[in-house]
Amino acid sequence: MIDLKETGRFIAECRKEKKLTQKQLGGRLNVTDRAVSKWETGVSLR
Repeated sequence: MIDLKETGRFIAECRKEKKLTQKQLGGRLNVTDRAVSKWETGVSLR
């Protein structure tokens, strides 16, 4: 089973290492910054 909180921390850590904002990462993945925020907080991975 996937731990959403741990996955979110990993995504946030990787994004910050690349010095990207949530909006920039979302743009590269063709999703909204709100989607990235939900991933990082463990609310959803959709």
